[in-house]
Amino acid sequence: MKFLPNLNRAFAIGLIALSLASCTKEKASEAPQQTQNKAVTETIGVAENFDTGTKGAYATGTVTLSSGSWTFNDALLGNLSTDVKNGAQAARVRNSGKLTMNFNNPNGASTVTISHAKFGSDGSSAWQLWYSTNNGSTYTQTGGTVTTSGSTLQTASFTLNVQGNIRFEIRKTDGSSNRIDFDDFTINNYGSSDTTIVTPKGKRFLFDATKAETAGNADWVIDEDNSVPQRFPTPAQSGITSSTAETYWTGAISSWGIALVKAGNTVETLPSGTAITYGNTSNPQDLSNYDVFVVDEPNILFTAAEKTAILNFVKNGGGLFMISDHTISDRNNDGYDSPDIWNDLMSNNSVQTNPFGFSIDLTNITETSSNVLTGNSTNPILHGSQGNVTQLDFHNGATVTIDPSANGTVQGLIWQGSYTQGNTHIMSASSTFGSGRVYVVTDSSPIDDGTGAPGNNLYVGWSLFSHPALFMNASLWLAKLQ
Repeated sequence: MKFLPNLNRAFAIGLIALSLASCTKEKASEAPQQTQNKAVTETIGVAENFDTGTKGAYATGTVTLSSGSWTFNDALLGNLSTDVKNGAQAARVRNSGKLTMNFNNPNGASTVTISHAKFGSDGSSAWQLWYSTNNGSTYTQTGGTVTTSGSTLQTASFTLNVQGNIRFEIRKTDGSSNRIDFDDFTINNYGSSDTTIVTPKGKRFLFDATKAETAGNADWVIDEDNSVPQRFPTPAQSGITSSTAETYWTGAISSWGIALVKAGNTVETLPSGTAITYGNTSNPQDLSNYDVFVVDEPNILFTAAEKTAILNFVKNGGGLFMISDHTISDRNNDGYDSPDIWNDLMSNNSVQTNPFGFSIDLTNITETSSNVLTGNSTNPILHGSQGNVTQLDFHNGATVTIDPSANGTVQGLIWQGSYTQGNTHIMSASSTFGSGRVYVVTDSSPIDDGTGAPGNNLYVGWSLFSHPALFMNASLWLAKLQ
């Protein structure tokens, strides 16, 4: 249910109470089944995020990283607030410095991707990627010279299609004292059937249903049986094929869940009454068992322990997909709506105040915006493997204000159409925290596929504009698949 902007909270609560009704889902009787991961083509040969190892000086030296041994020449591992990075560290290079692999990828290279950004307030710099097929005796340049001019990470892609042993060297070529941060270096093996960065069994997405996501007229779950979301959606996701319709499951975000499975991932629901924990080995649905946690319009405050669990999950490498709605959208009449609840998570916790660098405004807007981030054609959320994002449609949603002084990685992605691309009037944003990633959108309508439990009046938004590209790109980015 979407409320009119001029309704006050008390009247809105009354309307919600009147709209509550029991609803059922008719489905063949079958017990929930354990999900089976679908195998997809392994394409990664080497993936290096520069988060391990220690090198605090520019002098030439060898450092052991998670991928193997590298030589850093006029380069170090930077972990300052002015280093632009996904996670704890990035490789920072100055002057005519180089980053050199001291080992081979034996499976060749189809493509290589590298994230890069200016360090701090430094000026632009130029660099090149070189490769060797004879154990580093000689090198050949691949692709053209890349100019790093942005203060946020961009992704440079190189196509090689070279077989056999191969190693790489990143060379800063302009010779200036300006510094570059490099991160997320990936080699995709030669001969892969596709060059999307995937793992053999995909990633695991957990959709929350513990915070009244089905209260009132809402239905923000991937599947439910007789109006009750279960851990494993039914029929089993192992039966999903490329032609499976979203009506295979019942839930207002079933299209999203099925799209993730079609992309080779697995999905589960955290049912009502289940604990949100991180590091609890006795909980089979502990967040440590998943790559991305999705919470669509929560209507119950997170407990202190749950807030600690969520923030530590992200800090240690997890992805958090945050969906809010407009102010005065308290569907279960407990005095808190989703903007209140998300702001409480970020401002009232024991881990870090304003960890993500944004807050959700108590606003209510309806518009279709084409005001998408400019000057960043390689942003993986806006221009990722699932397509380019051109528009976002809100039907009563809130806005976001970002604070780069609290988190230098926070970035607006889409703004209200009549506003400049600054720190306010944002409809969609991203940031990182520790080694994890966060994406926020402040309306549930664009993710709604229009189907759900009988009696719910839902809005068809998923299939419109470029919503599938936006939300699938964001999902894969959070899972570190792009």
